[in-house]
Amino acid sequence: MSSWRHIVSATAALSLLTLAVSAESASAGPRAADTVTGTHDAPFTFAVIGDMPYGDAEIADFPHVISQINADPDVSFVSHLGDIKNGSTVCSDSYFQMIKSEFDQFEDPLVYTVGDNEWTDCHRPNNGSYNPLERLAKIRQVFFARPGFTLGHNSVRVTSQADEGVPENVRYTRAGVAFAAFDVVGSNNSMAPWTGNTQPTPEQATEVLSRTASVIESIRDTFAAARHRHDRAVALMMQADMFDPTVSDPSYADYYAFQPIVAAIARESAAFDGPVYLFNGDSHLYNSDQPLAAGSSWLSFYHLTDAVPNLHRITVDGSSNAKDYLKVTVQPHNPQVLSWTRVPLAGSGS
Repeated sequence: MSSWRHIVSATAALSLLTLAVSAESASAGPRAADTVTGTHDAPFTFAVIGDMPYGDAEIADFPHVISQINADPDVSFVSHLGDIKNGSTVCSDSYFQMIKSEFDQFEDPLVYTVGDNEWTDCHRPNNGSYNPLERLAKIRQVFFARPGFTLGHNSVRVTSQADEGVPENVRYTRAGVAFAAFDVVGSNNSMAPWTGNTQPTPEQATEVLSRTASVIESIRDTFAAARHRHDRAVALMMQADMFDPTVSDPSYADYYAFQPIVAAIARESAAFDGPVYLFNGDSHLYNSDQPLAAGSSWLSFYHLTDAVPNLHRITVDGSSNAKDYLKVTVQPHNPQVLSWTRVPLAGSGS
């Protein structure tokens, strides 16, 4: 007979797959109107960073990174894709407060997308042997004390899922592009077993199921609002790399918790008449590809039957490769809509 841990894991996996099916038949109407900032036709430039600062040297240099982005006259918005520390350092309250103080120095609005290193992986002894769910609660307390508002000095309103207990999931529009940031993290979206366990715990699986349902709802609402407004493009932000090209032989056991999210993105992207951009960190090496285009091995891996040629994925540099920031320009009347370049960080040696 299987142990209760194996039963919990199997039930959680089945429930996650069920979410993908149920989301397909759910109402397509947005539950709340997106907050619109800026005009629909004006060009707009934003910066994307992630997986930083990692280690003492990057922590010491992070204020200079912020200053350089602040000094870029084109940038009027910033996105951080999560992992505000490396995976082998302590997830302390004081560290969270320090990074929050640094985030407050961004002059432009900052949307911070939570990463696994600051909560999911905090069960590790070298991280302080925390309960990850307690760390997630602390992250929400420190960084999302004002739900529905961005971080940064010039904070602006965004549409938040705070009423569902997920204030880090936000939506906003700018220059004819629908943006959404989701708490989707590495470590199999937090289903990787915690220290001392071989399977997810019941409380762990419950959190993943609840958060995944909120993510799928936000994906659906983002695209529904974009279609209603006739937006030119959709841009999605998350930490997890669900299509990691550095993994030559991915195991489904390490990725199954992403399947309903991938299915929702694929389904909504295919129904959207315009380009869809997915920005992520996690794998630390810049990459630009079409992960669900015809012929991609990820289609069969995630059990998808139809290609999604309008989905374009961009991974930002991070960790030891955090030597640049991604400068993205929205041109509403350009068929590509988004274009980007990597801007070297001063003193990075790149």
